[in-house]
Amino acid sequence: MKPSLQLQALEKRIDYVFDDKELGMRALTHSSFGDGQRKVRDNERLEFLGDRILGLLTAERLFGLDGTQEGDMARKLNALVRKEACAKVARAAGLGDALRMSAAEERQGGREKMSILGNATEALLAAMYLDGGMPAVEAFYDKFWGEELERIAKKNMKDPKTQLQEKAFAAVGFEPVYTVKERSGPDHRPLFVVEVTVENLGSAVGTGKSKKDAERYAARHLLESKLL
Repeated sequence: MKPSLQLQALEKRIDYVFDDKELGMRALTHSSFGDGQRKVRDNERLEFLGDRILGLLTAERLFGLDGTQEGDMARKLNALVRKEACAKVARAAGLGDALRMSAAEERQGGREKMSILGNATEALLAAMYLDGGMPAVEAFYDKFWGEELERIAKKNMKDPKTQLQEKAFAAVGFEPVYTVKERSGPDHRPLFVVEVTVENLGSAVGTGKSKKDAERYAARHLLESKLL
């Protein structure tokens, strides 16, 4: 298969040239391509492999950080491999412009959809691995995940409620108290408003689609209030 101009442009952006051009093109092929009129190998199988490769690479990088505990590593890994993170990488690499998809999917904004971009990033990782081995994938990962890895590595990944409880008890000797102030909306789509209060410190309000989410947002807002 003659390499497309889109693949050639992508290769320049990611600093990697595929020996197997067909493999590179497959990584860029969404399942909608061809509108079902012709059988084309899409990137779904590659996505499966790429997801595992991404997890392994991220786990290795996090494992190499001194002093990081297992629970904290797990939370940071989830933040780095989720679809949002993969889609961010896709946008940085201009992957959306190179994708092959149906005209209908493109009209529906397919080149900017988080799920499509995230899946394509995983497929690209797998294609690079099959074409150039782990060194090729590691170079791509360090280029496009490196900054986010550094940011997440420094971030406290504890749940906001846990952070607030620890800080409040250390600062004033009291634990946070959560109160549901309002519940609105239909049963299938409720909205909760929760207030969290720490005696002798202050309070904050959070909203969410569940009581748990509202409590978490309330805790986060109190943490961000600079009262602690």
